[in-house]
Amino acid sequence: MGGLKSRWLTLYITVALASFSVSSAISLYLWRKKSKSALSNGELSKKIQELEASLKGASRNCAAERQGRIRAQKALREALSRSNCDKVEFSSYPMAPIAVVHSCFSTRNGTPRQPLLVPLAKASLMFDPSRVPQASLEGLEGYSHCWIIYVFHLNTNLEKLWKHPSQSKFKAKVRVPKLKGERVGVFATRSPHRPCPIGLTVAKVEAVRGNTVLLSGVDLVDGTPVLDIKPYLPYCDNIQGAAVPDWVKVDNELAIASVNFSEGFASSLADCWSLVEKKSLYSSTDEFQSLIRQVLSWDIRSVSQRSRPHQPSVEIEAEISDDDVENIVNVASQVESCQDDGAFENGGDLVSSLSSKVLYHLILEGLDVSYRIDSDANVLVEKVTIACHTKVQ
Repeated sequence: MGGLKSRWLTLYITVALASFSVSSAISLYLWRKKSKSALSNGELSKKIQELEASLKGASRNCAAERQGRIRAQKALREALSRSNCDKVEFSSYPMAPIAVVHSCFSTRNGTPRQPLLVPLAKASLMFDPSRVPQASLEGLEGYSHCWIIYVFHLNTNLEKLWKHPSQSKFKAKVRVPKLKGERVGVFATRSPHRPCPIGLTVAKVEAVRGNTVLLSGVDLVDGTPVLDIKPYLPYCDNIQGAAVPDWVKVDNELAIASVNFSEGFASSLADCWSLVEKKSLYSSTDEFQSLIRQVLSWDIRSVSQRSRPHQPSVEIEAEISDDDVENIVNVASQVESCQDDGAFENGGDLVSSLSSKVLYHLILEGLDVSYRIDSDANVLVEKVTIACHTKVQ
């Protein structure tokens, strides 16, 4: 009996020792695992701290480099300003046209003197894709109008502007149509003949299609190079109560009493329309005729043309035929154009006694529109022909 108890005791002790050994082994395993985990977390935290320090260092370096570039650019501008202060002809900025205007106005003659006077005056503004990505125009369709900054590229005195101001023969005063030729300081006018031949106009945005913006109400001649466009903002661009001189307020000074069309006008337009229809900005002859009416509702003649007597002498009527009158007027118009550009001081008197027999010409979309105007400011549009420089396809 005593031997049996001894064996049970031995077995109990053995089991107890085994249990203790297993428990100890498990505890040791868990302790080692926890230690490794703690070590891993410590290394990770250390690594994160190192990366944060590196990022802060890189940020400081980038900020220092940016400040260095800003200081260098400022120093360069100041150096260029000092070196060019006595060399105006060498001062320049990196500007080049980003777009070209394709307008219904083929020549300067007939192009409205101000924007939005002719609502049907259409144009397409075609951007150079190599300079202006198509994405640059995204969002422009949300505006009704836009400002356009452009170059008066048809000025005949552009080459003079590259010279020193003392040699450019720049004219400080220009003739104003509304003042019947009276001269006013150039900066009190919107004359194209300026020290920097840059124009500013506003037009209605009809649509944006790819790299092209369709406009209306323009006063831009075909081929005009554009430097920039900006959206029109009514809340700040529309200045309520803005003051202008009295002569600017005379709106009816250049208004025409009536615009009528001859019996043969419609047939002459139909004959030409088939040749230009595919390239035209207008959908029909009726719309094009409406454009003519709107353009000629303002007197587009030069100051010297308007100042001529409308009733010719009997001798001139007898000695000069209609064809001769037209030829003389064409020559005179060229002289006046030169006069407006500053080439002549006393041109424009070649046909001072010619009157309503004078046949004037308006070129729209390559079509030559012939018209006459009498002493009561009534316009009669006679016919339409293909302009001599128009390429028919």
